[in-house]
Amino acid sequence: MIVAGFLGSGKTTLLNHLLRNSRGTRIGVVVNDFGAINIDSMLVAGQVDAMVSLGNGCVCCAVDVSELDDLFTRLAQPRAKIDVIVVEASGLAEPRNLIRMVVGSDNPRIRYGGLVEVVDAEQFPASSARHPELLTHLRLADLIVVNKADRVPGAGMSALRQDIAELVGPAPVYATTHGRLAPNLLFDEPLRETPRVAEQLSFDELLDDHDHDHEPADHRHLHDDYLSVSFTSERPLDPRALIAFLEDPPPGLFRAKGFAAFAVADERRKFGMHLVGRHLVFEPQNWARGEPHTTRLVLIGAGMDPDLATKRLQDTIADDVLDPQTLLGVWRYTPH
Repeated sequence: MIVAGFLGSGKTTLLNHLLRNSRGTRIGVVVNDFGAINIDSMLVAGQVDAMVSLGNGCVCCAVDVSELDDLFTRLAQPRAKIDVIVVEASGLAEPRNLIRMVVGSDNPRIRYGGLVEVVDAEQFPASSARHPELLTHLRLADLIVVNKADRVPGAGMSALRQDIAELVGPAPVYATTHGRLAPNLLFDEPLRETPRVAEQLSFDELLDDHDHDHEPADHRHLHDDYLSVSFTSERPLDPRALIAFLEDPPPGLFRAKGFAAFAVADERRKFGMHLVGRHLVFEPQNWARGEPHTTRLVLIGAGMDPDLATKRLQDTIADDVLDPQTLLGVWRYTPH
């Protein structure tokens, strides 16, 4: 996953929030300045090609952009036990170049997790006027996080979100404050075989788990909630209809995952599907012995209409057995 945004937008605050709150996930954070990552009392800055292990199982790295590919390889090794790699784009490279680097990786353990663009709600009009390249970044983004929402009155915030939505199309626009973003919107918490043992909460965790009922009224609900939609079908799908759905997703959809059974003659495999923003991958797999040939999909997003999404998925159910040629759209998104 790539996190980008102009200086002061709240990228580092968002990264720190993820590190504090992704308690079941081991994250590798790649930055070019350790000093901004305020974890425990770590005071390291300006190091290149350095790696520091954090107490929560996460890893923090400082690198030159030319060495990113080597670092990805190191972090993706099974012995590193890293579940998610988060790259802070600012100071390393343009987001477009980083996206190409991740998508083009030959490492089968590396999968693109999307570009998250963080913008300052209060400064966005001035920043976009001064830096036209910000608009280019927004159009590349898979998720736009409008941070510091508490600094813009309600009507102004609604107008700002509408303006951004018109620029980026169907990409979700997530409003928040203090960089608070639900980790489950960005990635799945891995299943651990070892049960979690009792542990003492850190000071940051105690602060984060406070009672919202005791907050001032004007500080409540200053962040959006993510939502997920589950879809199951015992009847196989039309691959052309599913591709049409994924290429023109419902507004607010950020991720989709699952397995699809297609109504294609002589096709006895299931197709694993993974969508992040505009990046789609299908992977044909064999059904496990005794596994029902059932389509199971999960959509994850913010500001998404669940009824509309479910209705559109229901429309992908096939009425007849289809010709193998109907799988051409799926093969276009299958790595070779």
